[in-house]
Amino acid sequence: MQYQLCSSIFFSIFQQYFVFDFHVPPDVMSDKILKISVIHSKNLLRSGTLVGTFKLDVGTVYSLPEHQFHHKWAMLSDPDDITAGCKGYVKCDIAVVGKGDNIKTPHKANETDEDDIEGNLLLPEGIPSERQWARFYVKIYRAEGLPKMNTSIMANVKKAFIGENRDLVDPYVLVQFAGQKGKTSVQKSSYEPIWNEQVIFTEMFPPLCRRLKVQIRDSDKVNDVAIGTHFIDLRKIANDGDKGFLPTMGPAWVNMYGSTRNYTLMDEHQDLNEGLGEGVSFRARLLISIAVEILDTSSTEIMSSTEVQIEPVSNMSEMEEFFLFGSFLEATMIDRKIGDKPISFEATIGNYGNQIDGVSKPASAKKKKEEAEDDGDLTSVPSTPPMKPVITDRNYFHLPYFEKKPCIYIKSWWQDQRRRLYNSNIMDKIADKLEEGLNDVQEIIKTEKAYPERRLRGVLEDRFVTLANKDQNLSGRTKLDKERLKSCMRELESMAQQAKTIRSQVKRNTVRDKLKLVFNFLHRLRFLADEPQHSIPDVFIWMISNNKRIAYARIPSKDILYSIVDEEMGKDCGKVKAVFLRLPGKKGFGPAGWTVQAKLEMYLWLGLNKQRKDFLSGLPSGFEENKATKETGIQAVPPISLVYNMKQVFQLRAHMYQARSLFAADSSGLSDPFARVFFSTHSQVTEVLSETLCPTWDQLLVFDNVELYGEAGELRDDPPIIVIELYDQDTVGKAEFIGRTFAKPLTKMVDEHYGPPRFPPQLEYYQIFRGNCAAGDLLAAFELLQVQAVHTLPPIDGPTDSDRGPILPVPLGIRPVLSRYRIEVLFWGLRDLKRINLAQVDRPRVDIECAGKGVQSALIQNYKKNPNFSTLVKWFEVDLPENELLHPPLNIRVVDCRAFGRYTLVGSHAVTSLRKFIYSPPDKTKEKEKKKKKKKKGEEVDEEEPDESMLDWWSKYFASIETMMEVGGTLSSFYPLCFIYSVYNKELESEFGSFEDWLHTFNLYRGKAGDDIDHNVVDDDRIVGRFKGSLCMYKLPLSEEITREAGFDPNMGMFQSIPHNDPINVLIRIYIIRATDLHPADINGKADPYIVIRLGKSEIRDKENYISKQLNPVFGKSFDIEATFPMESMLTVAVYDWDLVGTDDLIGETKIDLENRYYSKHRATCGFASNYSVHGYNVWRDPQKPTQILAKLCKEGKLDGPHYGPGGKVKVKQTEEHLALTVLRHWEEIPRVGCKLIPEHVETRPLLNPDKPGIEQGRIEMWVDMFPMDVPAPGPAIDISPRKPKRYELRVIIWNTDEVILEDDDYFTGEKSSDIFVRGWLKGQQEDKQDTDVHYHSLTGEGNFNWRFVFPFDYLMAEEKIVISKKESMFSWDETEYKIPARLTLQVWDADHFSADDFLGAIELDLNKFPRGAKTAKQCSLNMVLKEHELPTISIFRQKRVKGWWPFVARDENDEFELTPFHYQKQLLPKCYFTFA
Repeated sequence: MQYQLCSSIFFSIFQQYFVFDFHVPPDVMSDKILKISVIHSKNLLRSGTLVGTFKLDVGTVYSLPEHQFHHKWAMLSDPDDITAGCKGYVKCDIAVVGKGDNIKTPHKANETDEDDIEGNLLLPEGIPSERQWARFYVKIYRAEGLPKMNTSIMANVKKAFIGENRDLVDPYVLVQFAGQKGKTSVQKSSYEPIWNEQVIFTEMFPPLCRRLKVQIRDSDKVNDVAIGTHFIDLRKIANDGDKGFLPTMGPAWVNMYGSTRNYTLMDEHQDLNEGLGEGVSFRARLLISIAVEILDTSSTEIMSSTEVQIEPVSNMSEMEEFFLFGSFLEATMIDRKIGDKPISFEATIGNYGNQIDGVSKPASAKKKKEEAEDDGDLTSVPSTPPMKPVITDRNYFHLPYFEKKPCIYIKSWWQDQRRRLYNSNIMDKIADKLEEGLNDVQEIIKTEKAYPERRLRGVLEDRFVTLANKDQNLSGRTKLDKERLKSCMRELESMAQQAKTIRSQVKRNTVRDKLKLVFNFLHRLRFLADEPQHSIPDVFIWMISNNKRIAYARIPSKDILYSIVDEEMGKDCGKVKAVFLRLPGKKGFGPAGWTVQAKLEMYLWLGLNKQRKDFLSGLPSGFEENKATKETGIQAVPPISLVYNMKQVFQLRAHMYQARSLFAADSSGLSDPFARVFFSTHSQVTEVLSETLCPTWDQLLVFDNVELYGEAGELRDDPPIIVIELYDQDTVGKAEFIGRTFAKPLTKMVDEHYGPPRFPPQLEYYQIFRGNCAAGDLLAAFELLQVQAVHTLPPIDGPTDSDRGPILPVPLGIRPVLSRYRIEVLFWGLRDLKRINLAQVDRPRVDIECAGKGVQSALIQNYKKNPNFSTLVKWFEVDLPENELLHPPLNIRVVDCRAFGRYTLVGSHAVTSLRKFIYSPPDKTKEKEKKKKKKKKGEEVDEEEPDESMLDWWSKYFASIETMMEVGGTLSSFYPLCFIYSVYNKELESEFGSFEDWLHTFNLYRGKAGDDIDHNVVDDDRIVGRFKGSLCMYKLPLSEEITREAGFDPNMGMFQSIPHNDPINVLIRIYIIRATDLHPADINGKADPYIVIRLGKSEIRDKENYISKQLNPVFGKSFDIEATFPMESMLTVAVYDWDLVGTDDLIGETKIDLENRYYSKHRATCGFASNYSVHGYNVWRDPQKPTQILAKLCKEGKLDGPHYGPGGKVKVKQTEEHLALTVLRHWEEIPRVGCKLIPEHVETRPLLNPDKPGIEQGRIEMWVDMFPMDVPAPGPAIDISPRKPKRYELRVIIWNTDEVILEDDDYFTGEKSSDIFVRGWLKGQQEDKQDTDVHYHSLTGEGNFNWRFVFPFDYLMAEEKIVISKKESMFSWDETEYKIPARLTLQVWDADHFSADDFLGAIELDLNKFPRGAKTAKQCSLNMVLKEHELPTISIFRQKRVKGWWPFVARDENDEFELTPFHYQKQLLPKCYFTFA
């Protein structure tokens, strides 16, 4: 998975944007810690000292709804000085983008808004803004069951020479949390180490890092190796509700899983021990506890350390003896690659049953055993006897376990913490039931059956059971057990209440919304059910062949745990369950992991040894136990195998109708699919259908004499599952796996009648999976019929097809009912066809096929000259199922006709659903009257004309963004009555359905589909071109009303009034406004972007106008290109990074299909302005006036009109143009022909880079106008060039100061005095600071100066920013432009001759809004600074001249404010006037 972490941080002035790229698994990514530190800049005298830091993990950001924080304040703190409190705030954006994610960037308004920091802290929802320091104690007591290994080569050599055979593992524990690490001491040569140490972390609480990582490592001189890793999710061991509790855990054991315990030199599955991927074997267990203490930062002694000795844990609960029993009823689908050596299965629980270093009883259990000698020394039997496999078919073996089923049993000793697992099981069962119900509701909505709301109400009726609080064994209960129980019970009660409320609100129109809410319940339940404190480790089943471990299955112990209470029992305890074995570690990913290594039908039971009498109760009845010869003790010895003497004979009928949207497995982009059906030890295949992704086999497979063991009734209710695998047949080599699905047959016993409601079975869709990705659907039905004598079976009706030989078709009662449909195809043209086998496509043709019938397009004679078809519409008739959901897909295939009658497939596309192409006749009522009324809406446009001299295009742009953001007050005063744009925060295509209102684009695919884990990302490399056209299907016969309509052209069918597709010349005008958040391309974290535009063969490279060192460049440019549709219709706008040396790099590009826009009914050629003006910044851009456009639309829509009446109170200036424009802006309200017409707009398009697929590299704001060349030429392009800053000069006259703090003591008289001077500068120009002269020896704090500062600067009026251009360093090639707020800083100092000057106070004034000065020094108070936002403010740019007293402020030792008034006058003049009053 590729990720990109973008964060932009607003420093005091500069906006910086950092991007970090990763290519790692999602889990690793979410544990990465992002740390933002603020550091004092270095200079010669001081090194960079830390001000404060802020930390959070990437997972916190990624779990937010939009994967981002936008404009939030991160609170800085200093981990070394936790008494200091908050060290300041940093305002930043942080976003994490995974492949295929879209980041919704809110529009950047002007950054003048003064933020409410407290209300905008960078914290996820639900975390209080006041976070405190806390200490996290992780106590590590001891570990058990470590593998006796030493992986270093030296150890093995040593062992060989010295014969030293100790436990060669030196374990220590490493704990990582929030970017900090702590570790225990190393216990030399011990595989049951005892530490009793604690690791302490000091971190803000609640922490913004979710997982704590605990790892046991083996210390080694060369490199330390991980033995096992466990992650503790802090959300699971705490609760932040009102009655919540701080994180707490244990003392409890955590189980660690990882690679197999083979003692090889190199461990190929080492990653599993690091916590990546699912562990395939038990590694060790560790006894730990976690506690959190909130610190009182006012107290002085705060210690932070790691190794501290602690008391060993005392009150662990008693060890109990557990008994695990398993029986293998069937082992089929064993991969033939394994070879035909004998195969056995091994079960392990913890280290019990492990043949390499299994454990004996723990000491505590031995003592108990002496007291009660009950069942003799029962040795465990952890594995089945080896047995030679038998061939099923070309791919798979099975083991001949016919009537004799081998068994395993293991005794093990664990603390009795079953209550935890029971509570998990109760919640899991509620969740399973809920999930089943919700899937039903989804299926009902998907298949459009009636009353989904009733089913949803039914799902919500099921009661939420409360958890049991009765646990006799209180000694082992931890604080977390008690708190978790309370919080889970509260959650379940609140869910039950909410379910009740939701149930009453479920209506037909709210079903989907309520369904989402109920899915949240499901996630919450699953989250609650996951028990953080482990008890009994999981059970592993391994298949062993030739002494090698081949494949495994991992079964959570809670799923097979026995209880006398039904709700608490594990869902698979005492039940026969299908278990699929898979390859361990990395081998299990990708193609190797898709094939099943083996399918087992298994029975498992785990419980206390004293409850053992029930362990066989769930097996299918009719067996005899076969025991080992030696029987001792009171309790019966478990059997080593079961012999079945009852068996039933069945016939299985698999009705394989069709599959759709299969995976493309051949280089042609198609497959030759066939299906293989497995049931028990039998398998059969359908026929191979060549070159299709949507095969309709229409075939019945009959399995005779299927023998199943057990009682008839049980088999009827719970028959074994059927596995269906789909393969692609290749001419040479082995068939390639496409996907797999599972089904349960409908079972009929001898004594039942074959008829409704259960029989014959209905065809159903089964989703096909390839690994974790969906790979299509299978439409089929399965029935299992019990046989006593042949005549008892229902007959297989329907002929055996003479063309197809002995193949049976699906019988009539099951196959769908067909009707006659006509499908019309609009052939428009082909675009962007790539070369096939190095030869260019020259004479392509399109073949359309659906359910065996089809039609071919006309041949394109010369693809290069004109890629459009000469005949537009063709049709064909076909029999399709009445039920729309069963409609087969329609296949579009493009072939290139070569010389000598040869054909080459170019590419294909399968239209999986024809629903959107089904024709529905329009509703023809209330048209004309409404149309006439519309014309009189003239009174709407009634606005004062704004003062045009002030406004330009940018005023309009900023006003539009302002309106879009609905931010009141900041800018609207500036653009009083600007006509505004529509600013779309996304591409125009997503707003208007890709402009496929009548012309659709179908991507043509070729080549094998990629095995991307993420299937929602399209395989762009497989697209070899695009077919443009459309489809329309309707049931025959069609009503005559339509065909008799005036002007109906029978050749065009349903595609009336479609423009001709001859080549056409168009002028394309592209306006590029700006780009935002570009991906840095240079080492300095910046880029030098410029625009490149490509259309057909023309290219415009605007290289000389690159913008230096900018990630948010404002381009403000327009480009004109002439193009001929259809040959040149794909416009590419790219942003490149200019480099002084070497080639320029692509940052990102966006592609626009201009042809679809041009022909769309939404009229995307040139957007309508909101007002009709003939001149000025808002001039009408379209060569056609609104009246002409309206007349044309009325004519095309066969409407009577337009008629302009005198109307109501029409103003004099309301011309017909204004009226027509008003109607056009409401065109979607016109019945039958109306649709939204595109307004004047700016669209924001994501920039993508082929090297980083699916990850946005920035965004570009732009729009495109198109004008046909055969009409009058449009006017000149609008000037959107960026505004140039204006030169200003700020003159500040310092008159007096008063009440200045007196710093110096007179040497002789001891009088206090100060030598006062004032220093001033404009923000961003500190190096140009200016000082007044010094007023020496002021005794009263009064100073008289009459001194003038003059600050020249460049200012952008519209953005209220000062613009500074300067080189970043002496090595910079050119200047970088910065925009910063206009702020004046003034300071008052006490001058000293021999020591540094003393700072006495300062004030910073925002020149756009600062409080008025006081009239006298007396009236000048601190409130002018402290309550600045409550006082009326003024702007020097409006006032031009201001005079008054303002306070200087400094903080004293207690952090309180002190005050010094001063008197000055500011005056702002543009540079040209030098008059001075």
